[in-house]
Amino acid sequence: MDRLIFTAYSGLNASMVSQRVTANNMANAQTTGYRADVVQFTPMTLKGESLEVRALSDGEVRSASMAQGAVIQTGKPLDIALGGDALMAVQTAGGPEGYTRRGDLSVAPSGVLQTGDGHPVIGEGGPITVPLGSAVTIGPDGQVLVRDPAVPDAPPARIDRIKLASAAGTRIEKGLDNVFRVFGGGTLPTDLEARVIPGALEQSNVNPSEVLVQMMEDQRLFDIRTKLIATASELDEGSAALMRLT
Repeated sequence: MDRLIFTAYSGLNASMVSQRVTANNMANAQTTGYRADVVQFTPMTLKGESLEVRALSDGEVRSASMAQGAVIQTGKPLDIALGGDALMAVQTAGGPEGYTRRGDLSVAPSGVLQTGDGHPVIGEGGPITVPLGSAVTIGPDGQVLVRDPAVPDAPPARIDRIKLASAAGTRIEKGLDNVFRVFGGGTLPTDLEARVIPGALEQSNVNPSEVLVQMMEDQRLFDIRTKLIATASELDEGSAALMRLT
């Protein structure tokens, strides 16, 4: 009897993990450059006499979908959409270099170029700082160009280049802040061939229709596994009643 309960309870945990991941993806369906979380389930069989038939279902977010999101034109000079599989380097709150596809950039009051969620953008020598009051644009190769509004006819000056990195052959993992980091520490190499699309933004790669279907499937599975536990309880009560009659 405990085998049925054990299996159903393990399934309930897996359903709850899947529901949390699905809900998080749905909540970020409109987040610029968001990469959908992917949950993976691994069977973990208990070892020992009379325990081999019991297996836990270990569900964890181990990766993210790197599928391309839709690109929309905004016309804003600080909006960029990253081309191909390139990642933009940013400085995370903890200090290590992180990577993101979020390209809604802005200039902080301190002059630091930052993403929409407040992460400073890293250039060739660290976080990029631009002169306050200047007109800032981003070139197709990631160059940061500034122009003095008082001299509109002067050519723009290059002050830095956004670090565009390639994760090919390197394991990366996404943190709770939706920023990718190199697994085990380290940094990604600069991809000199990477390009960006100025005046555009890449949307989240979450498909709302697929997420809604997944939410319904998760709920159905949760209900089925809950009923299994209720059935096991009824069977246990029936067996106990028979034992009392005997």
